[in-house]
Amino acid sequence: MKNSFLKSYAFSFLLLISIVIGSCLGIVLKERAVILKPFGDIFLNLLFSVVVLLVFFSISSAVASMSDGKRLGKILSFMMLIFIGTGIISSILMIVVVKAFPPAQGVHVALSAPEGIQSMKVSENIVKALTVPDFSDLLSKKNMLALIIFSILIGIAASRVGPKAKPFIDVLVAGNEVMGKVVSLIMLYAPIGLGAYFAYLVGVFGPELLGSYLRTVCIYYPVSLLYFFIACSVYAFLAA
Repeated sequence: MKNSFLKSYAFSFLLLISIVIGSCLGIVLKERAVILKPFGDIFLNLLFSVVVLLVFFSISSAVASMSDGKRLGKILSFMMLIFIGTGIISSILMIVVVKAFPPAQGVHVALSAPEGIQSMKVSENIVKALTVPDFSDLLSKKNMLALIIFSILIGIAASRVGPKAKPFIDVLVAGNEVMGKVVSLIMLYAPIGLGAYFAYLVGVFGPELLGSYLRTVCIYYPVSLLYFFIACSVYAFLAA
Protein backbone atom coordinates (compact mmCIF):
# COMPACT_ATOMS: atom_id res chain seq x y z
CA MET A 1 0.00 0.00 0.00
CA LYS A 2 2.91 2.31 0.82
CA ASN A 3 4.58 1.53 -2.52
CA SER A 4 1.32 2.16 -4.35
CA PHE A 5 0.92 5.54 -2.66
CA LEU A 6 4.48 6.59 -3.51
CA LYS A 7 4.07 5.40 -7.10
CA SER A 8 0.87 7.40 -7.53
CA TYR A 9 1.97 10.64 -5.87
CA ALA A 10 5.78 10.71 -6.10
CA PHE A 11 5.78 13.03 -9.11
CA SER A 12 3.22 15.33 -7.46
CA PHE A 13 5.48 15.63 -4.42
CA LEU A 14 8.40 16.33 -6.74
CA LEU A 15 6.46 19.20 -8.30
CA LEU A 16 5.64 20.61 -4.86
CA ILE A 17 9.31 20.38 -3.87
CA SER A 18 10.34 22.16 -7.07
CA ILE A 19 7.86 24.96 -6.33
CA VAL A 20 9.25 25.35 -2.80
CA ILE A 21 12.84 25.39 -4.09
CA GLY A 22 11.89 27.90 -6.78
CA SER A 23 10.19 30.13 -4.22
CA CYS A 24 13.29 30.03 -2.02
CA LEU A 25 15.44 30.96 -5.01
CA GLY A 26 13.10 33.87 -5.67
CA ILE A 27 13.50 35.11 -2.10
CA VAL A 28 17.30 34.94 -2.42
CA LEU A 29 17.66 36.34 -5.93
CA LYS A 30 14.84 38.91 -5.70
CA GLU A 31 14.63 41.00 -8.92
CA ARG A 32 17.48 39.00 -10.44
CA ALA A 33 15.13 35.99 -10.59
CA VAL A 34 13.75 37.47 -13.82
CA ILE A 35 16.54 35.61 -15.65
CA LEU A 36 14.72 32.35 -14.80
CA LYS A 37 11.41 33.44 -16.35
CA PRO A 38 12.17 32.06 -19.86
CA PHE A 39 12.55 28.54 -18.42
CA GLY A 40 9.08 28.83 -16.89
CA ASP A 41 7.60 30.33 -20.06
CA ILE A 42 8.90 27.39 -22.10
CA PHE A 43 6.96 24.96 -19.90
CA LEU A 44 3.73 26.97 -19.98
CA ASN A 45 3.93 27.54 -23.75
CA LEU A 46 4.43 23.82 -24.37
CA LEU A 47 1.32 23.02 -22.31
CA PHE A 48 -0.74 25.74 -23.99
CA SER A 49 0.35 24.47 -27.41
CA VAL A 50 -0.68 20.87 -26.77
CA VAL A 51 -3.99 21.48 -24.98
CA VAL A 52 -6.08 22.03 -28.14
CA LEU A 53 -5.04 18.78 -29.82
CA LEU A 54 -5.26 16.91 -26.53
CA VAL A 55 -8.88 18.00 -25.96
CA PHE A 56 -9.88 17.28 -29.56
CA PHE A 57 -8.42 13.77 -29.78
CA SER A 58 -9.43 12.69 -26.26
CA ILE A 59 -13.08 13.73 -26.64
CA SER A 60 -13.62 12.80 -30.29
CA SER A 61 -11.96 9.37 -29.92
CA ALA A 62 -13.96 8.57 -26.77
CA VAL A 63 -17.27 9.51 -28.41
CA ALA A 64 -16.44 7.84 -31.73
CA SER A 65 -15.55 4.57 -29.99
CA MET A 66 -19.04 4.24 -28.52
CA SER A 67 -21.20 2.15 -30.83
CA ASP A 68 -24.29 2.25 -28.59
CA GLY A 69 -26.19 5.46 -29.44
CA LYS A 70 -28.41 5.31 -26.35
CA ARG A 71 -25.41 4.86 -24.06
CA LEU A 72 -23.64 7.75 -25.78
CA GLY A 73 -26.68 10.01 -25.35
CA LYS A 74 -26.96 9.04 -21.69
CA ILE A 75 -23.28 9.75 -21.05
CA LEU A 76 -23.42 13.13 -22.81
CA SER A 77 -26.56 14.09 -20.89
CA PHE A 78 -25.00 13.21 -17.55
CA MET A 79 -21.78 14.97 -18.55
CA MET A 80 -23.62 18.22 -19.28
CA LEU A 81 -25.72 17.87 -16.12
CA ILE A 82 -22.63 17.33 -13.93
CA PHE A 83 -20.69 20.10 -15.72
CA ILE A 84 -23.44 22.67 -15.21
CA GLY A 85 -24.39 21.46 -11.73
CA THR A 86 -20.87 21.43 -10.31
CA GLY A 87 -20.17 24.79 -11.93
CA ILE A 88 -23.17 26.30 -10.16
CA ILE A 89 -22.23 24.68 -6.83
CA SER A 90 -18.61 25.83 -6.93
CA SER A 91 -19.64 29.34 -7.99
CA ILE A 92 -22.15 29.65 -5.14
CA LEU A 93 -19.56 28.31 -2.69
CA MET A 94 -16.96 30.90 -3.70
CA ILE A 95 -19.53 33.73 -3.69
CA VAL A 96 -20.51 32.82 -0.12
CA VAL A 97 -16.86 32.69 0.95
CA VAL A 98 -15.88 36.06 -0.58
CA LYS A 99 -18.99 37.65 0.91
CA ALA A 100 -18.03 36.35 4.35
CA PHE A 101 -14.30 37.12 3.92
CA PRO A 102 -13.88 39.91 1.30
CA PRO A 103 -10.51 39.20 -0.39
CA ALA A 104 -10.16 42.77 -1.66
CA GLN A 105 -10.54 44.37 1.75
CA GLY A 106 -7.97 47.14 2.09
CA VAL A 107 -6.95 46.92 -1.58
CA HIS A 108 -7.64 49.90 -3.84
CA VAL A 109 -7.26 49.49 -7.61
CA ALA A 110 -8.01 52.29 -10.06
CA LEU A 111 -9.95 50.88 -13.03
CA SER A 112 -10.77 52.57 -16.33
CA ALA A 113 -12.70 51.21 -19.30
CA PRO A 114 -10.78 51.12 -22.62
CA GLU A 115 -11.99 53.39 -25.40
CA GLY A 116 -14.20 51.94 -28.09
CA ILE A 117 -15.53 49.07 -25.99
CA GLN A 118 -18.98 47.90 -27.08
CA SER A 119 -21.60 46.05 -25.08
CA MET A 120 -22.85 42.70 -26.39
CA LYS A 121 -26.22 41.05 -26.08
CA VAL A 122 -26.57 37.87 -24.05
CA SER A 123 -27.50 35.94 -27.20
CA GLU A 124 -24.33 37.12 -28.94
CA ASN A 125 -22.20 36.07 -25.98
CA ILE A 126 -23.80 32.60 -26.02
CA VAL A 127 -23.15 32.22 -29.75
CA LYS A 128 -19.51 33.29 -29.32
CA ALA A 129 -19.04 30.88 -26.41
CA LEU A 130 -20.52 27.85 -28.19
CA THR A 131 -19.31 28.37 -31.77
CA VAL A 132 -16.65 30.12 -33.85
CA PRO A 133 -17.00 31.67 -37.33
CA ASP A 134 -13.97 29.88 -38.80
CA PHE A 135 -12.30 26.50 -38.32
CA SER A 136 -8.96 28.13 -37.62
CA ASP A 137 -10.49 29.80 -34.54
CA LEU A 138 -10.91 26.34 -32.99
CA LEU A 139 -7.13 26.01 -32.90
CA SER A 140 -6.92 28.34 -29.90
CA LYS A 141 -7.26 27.71 -26.18
CA LYS A 142 -9.45 30.82 -26.04
CA ASN A 143 -12.37 28.88 -27.58
CA MET A 144 -12.30 25.69 -25.52
CA LEU A 145 -16.08 25.25 -25.18
CA ALA A 146 -16.54 25.57 -28.94
CA LEU A 147 -13.71 23.06 -29.44
CA ILE A 148 -15.35 20.59 -27.04
CA ILE A 149 -18.69 20.84 -28.88
CA PHE A 150 -16.94 20.41 -32.25
CA SER A 151 -15.03 17.37 -30.94
CA ILE A 152 -18.27 15.78 -29.73
CA LEU A 153 -19.89 16.35 -33.15
CA ILE A 154 -16.91 14.77 -34.91
CA GLY A 155 -17.09 11.77 -32.58
CA ILE A 156 -20.86 11.34 -33.05
CA ALA A 157 -20.55 11.60 -36.84
CA ALA A 158 -17.73 9.04 -36.94
CA SER A 159 -19.72 6.68 -34.71
CA ARG A 160 -22.85 6.93 -36.89
CA VAL A 161 -21.03 6.37 -40.19
CA GLY A 162 -20.24 2.85 -39.05
CA PRO A 163 -17.59 0.46 -40.44
CA LYS A 164 -16.56 2.85 -43.21
CA ALA A 165 -15.33 5.31 -40.58
CA LYS A 166 -13.16 2.73 -38.77
CA PRO A 167 -9.87 4.01 -40.31
CA PHE A 168 -10.79 7.55 -39.23
CA ILE A 169 -11.70 6.37 -35.71
CA ASP A 170 -8.38 4.51 -35.53
CA VAL A 171 -6.63 7.80 -36.35
CA LEU A 172 -8.54 9.55 -33.54
CA VAL A 173 -7.67 6.81 -31.05
CA ALA A 174 -4.02 6.79 -32.13
CA GLY A 175 -3.96 10.60 -31.92
CA ASN A 176 -5.26 10.43 -28.37
CA GLU A 177 -2.49 8.00 -27.41
CA VAL A 178 0.15 10.17 -29.06
CA MET A 179 -1.04 13.38 -27.38
CA GLY A 180 -1.07 11.61 -24.02
CA LYS A 181 2.55 10.63 -24.58
CA VAL A 182 3.40 14.21 -25.63
CA VAL A 183 1.97 15.52 -22.35
CA SER A 184 3.99 12.95 -20.38
CA LEU A 185 7.16 14.09 -22.17
CA ILE A 186 6.40 17.75 -21.45
CA MET A 187 5.78 16.93 -17.80
CA LEU A 188 9.33 15.62 -17.51
CA TYR A 189 10.36 19.27 -17.76
CA ALA A 190 7.71 20.38 -15.26
CA PRO A 191 9.92 20.42 -12.13
CA ILE A 192 12.38 22.79 -13.83
CA GLY A 193 9.67 24.89 -15.50
CA LEU A 194 7.51 25.31 -12.40
CA GLY A 195 10.50 25.92 -10.16
CA ALA A 196 11.82 28.63 -12.49
CA TYR A 197 8.43 30.30 -12.86
CA PHE A 198 7.80 30.42 -9.11
CA ALA A 199 11.30 31.79 -8.57
CA TYR A 200 10.42 34.59 -11.00
CA LEU A 201 7.03 35.27 -9.38
CA VAL A 202 8.36 35.37 -5.83
CA GLY A 203 11.51 37.27 -6.75
CA VAL A 204 9.85 39.98 -8.86
CA PHE A 205 6.39 40.17 -7.30
CA GLY A 206 7.27 38.95 -3.81
CA PRO A 207 6.40 42.17 -1.95
CA GLU A 208 3.04 42.39 -3.74
CA LEU A 209 2.28 38.69 -3.16
CA LEU A 210 3.01 39.09 0.54
CA GLY A 211 1.05 42.33 0.71
CA SER A 212 -2.08 42.93 -1.35
CA TYR A 213 -2.56 39.34 -2.52
CA LEU A 214 -1.85 37.56 0.77
CA ARG A 215 -5.45 37.77 1.98
CA THR A 216 -6.72 36.50 -1.38
CA VAL A 217 -4.29 33.57 -1.36
CA CYS A 218 -5.20 32.66 2.23
CA ILE A 219 -8.89 32.57 1.29
CA TYR A 220 -8.78 31.04 -2.18
CA TYR A 221 -6.38 28.12 -1.80
CA PRO A 222 -7.79 26.53 1.39
CA VAL A 223 -11.34 26.73 0.03
CA SER A 224 -10.30 25.38 -3.38
CA LEU A 225 -8.32 22.55 -1.79
CA LEU A 226 -11.25 21.61 0.44
CA TYR A 227 -13.65 21.68 -2.54
CA PHE A 228 -11.19 19.60 -4.57
CA PHE A 229 -11.11 16.75 -2.06
CA ILE A 230 -14.87 16.83 -1.39
CA ALA A 231 -15.93 17.14 -5.06
CA CYS A 232 -13.50 14.52 -6.38
CA SER A 233 -14.58 12.11 -3.66
CA VAL A 234 -18.20 12.61 -4.69
CA TYR A 235 -17.28 12.10 -8.36
CA ALA A 236 -15.49 8.86 -7.52
CA PHE A 237 -18.53 7.65 -5.52
CA LEU A 238 -20.99 8.53 -8.32
CA ALA A 239 -18.77 6.83 -10.91
CA ALA A 240 -18.55 3.71 -8.71
